[in-house]
Amino acid sequence: MSRVFGGLVLASCVVFAACSLGPDKPKPKALETVKPAIAGRVVWRVRTSDVAFPLSVAVNGNTFTVAASDGTLTALDASTGRQLWQGSAGAKLSAGVGSDGRVAAVVTRDGQVVVLDSGKVLWKRPIATRVVTAPLVAGERVFVVGVDRSVTAFDAQNGAQLWSVQRPGEALTLAQSGVAAAFKNTLLVGQGPRLAGLDPSNGAVRWEVPLAAPRGSNEVERLADLVGPMARVGDVVCVRAFQAAVGCVNAESGSLVWARNVGGREGVAADAQHLYAADASDRITAWNATTGVVVWTSDAYLNRQLSTPFSLGPAIVFGDFEGQLHFLSADRGVAQLRLETDGSPIAAPPVVSGTTVLVVTRNGGLFGLRPE
Repeated sequence: MSRVFGGLVLASCVVFAACSLGPDKPKPKALETVKPAIAGRVVWRVRTSDVAFPLSVAVNGNTFTVAASDGTLTALDASTGRQLWQGSAGAKLSAGVGSDGRVAAVVTRDGQVVVLDSGKVLWKRPIATRVVTAPLVAGERVFVVGVDRSVTAFDAQNGAQLWSVQRPGEALTLAQSGVAAAFKNTLLVGQGPRLAGLDPSNGAVRWEVPLAAPRGSNEVERLADLVGPMARVGDVVCVRAFQAAVGCVNAESGSLVWARNVGGREGVAADAQHLYAADASDRITAWNATTGVVVWTSDAYLNRQLSTPFSLGPAIVFGDFEGQLHFLSADRGVAQLRLETDGSPIAAPPVVSGTTVLVVTRNGGLFGLRPE
């Protein structure tokens, strides 16, 4: 077994709750009763197959596009939950789903990039690396980031490979969804602990900014790959380095705004005032988005395996291992509302279209929520 592959398996066990943590695993903190300070309800619910991979949900206008582990892709009307189309990649998935509103892209466990148009397979192409980050579909291209930190660009219509670049790096890499996003005419990707801005036409590096300095006595402790999703407010993007740091980068100039050393495994959320994230013990912190100064912390959800948060105006939303959604006030971190789903863990960061928030659970529950 190669060092890279062995490292991937080990990193997966670090990340996913399915790996046994032994008898000393901390018990989740009991939830306190919440007196609702805001209103919200489930306005529609549908089901897909189970989701057991690092799912990202694509949002384009009034359409949510989701995928299940068995390769099923579904596009839903965000307002009503009505199915717009459904298709299949023909194999189990390791990554997905990315979409520009017209085509959708996923990657299968057997190493195929699959692109569909309105539910029909448009093309398939092999890729010689494991992929867990959802492809990015933008500018008539499909960008795929591998766990080996390679980036490959395909033509969205015919699947022709346009370019591929790979950065030399450490033998051990993280088997968790990373960063692949568009910023104006720049492709943003995580390459180890660095956020890189690439030219989408040829993969040339325009700038790169380190968010963390890997440290520790062994390769596992030195893992500091950027994990997704990142958060964007204007020209500033904020992101987490696995178990090492959170920070913000000006993506226009390619310069570091600030970074703070803090543990944690999941992505971040941000608004114009704050950056939000939970650490490895699920202690929630809000930092000033401009300075990085801590604004508030909350210990109310310790060891509840919190999901990546989601910013929803005056509220910040976290899901937990029981499929419960916790709405906290963005300014103070005080509980505002709690909503239940199907009892299984949240499978993807919540996303919003208009006034509807979509939550996906590991059991394949799709819940359209509407705060009021």
